[in-house]
Amino acid sequence: MASELKKKAFWRAVIAEFLAMILFVFISIGSALGIQYPIPSDPTNATSTDTRPQDIVKVSLAFGLAIATLAQSVGHISGAHLNPAVTLGCLLSCQISILKALMYIIAQCLGAVVGTAILSGITTQISKNSLGLNGLSEGISQGQGLGVEIMVTFQLVLCVVAITDRRRNDVSGSAPLAIGLSVALGHLIAIDYTGCGMNPARSFGSAVVANQFTNHWIFWVGPMIGGAAAAIIYDFILSPRTSDFTDRIKVWTNGQVEEYEIDDDHARVEMKPK
Repeated sequence: MASELKKKAFWRAVIAEFLAMILFVFISIGSALGIQYPIPSDPTNATSTDTRPQDIVKVSLAFGLAIATLAQSVGHISGAHLNPAVTLGCLLSCQISILKALMYIIAQCLGAVVGTAILSGITTQISKNSLGLNGLSEGISQGQGLGVEIMVTFQLVLCVVAITDRRRNDVSGSAPLAIGLSVALGHLIAIDYTGCGMNPARSFGSAVVANQFTNHWIFWVGPMIGGAAAAIIYDFILSPRTSDFTDRIKVWTNGQVEEYEIDDDHARVEMKPK
């Protein structure tokens, strides 16, 4: 593990995750907060204002397009995880080492806090500014909210590990766009139930800056379970490969990306920074 710390590529990847997370939070949560600004309901009367209703489609597309754009921008540097649940999925599928996974998650959380803090400074005029804080809708229990978070993150990480599987020769479209659409899909489903966490770092940034941690555990446990389940099911059931456990340990400790034999005699090259 210590050898990774000496590599410039390692630190470039960590910095890329930090900076990209700042941009992601600023763009995505900013799209949701912007509609809370009052607009004139009567153009002839500046004091007559109204608040626009929440536009779920707009917010969902902002989240999805932000991920797609940033994945295209820094994917060759860090893999553009931008989500601890995605990082956990990549760790379990032996794409990165334990050390890099931990550093990525720390960078993602710090980036989310910084991005949310910038938004907090920009949106000071909004009364009762939630800063994108996730929470359970009325009538949704903790168990139901947890289930929603597990399911939407499961489909996201399943998309990530499947679309970046280089054994496949049937993928003709854009991988970043496919992942971005998966993010948008999750938000279209879950916003009405939990505000759609799906990304523990994103939820953490809002909770820290707003100093509100009610039910915050749901937005860590749910996505992590969903991400881990997706990676394990894909690697061992949907598209299994044969690999010795010592090879997996080698990747987790040394950060070396390996090729494994699989059932149809093709080689798998893991997603990694170039």
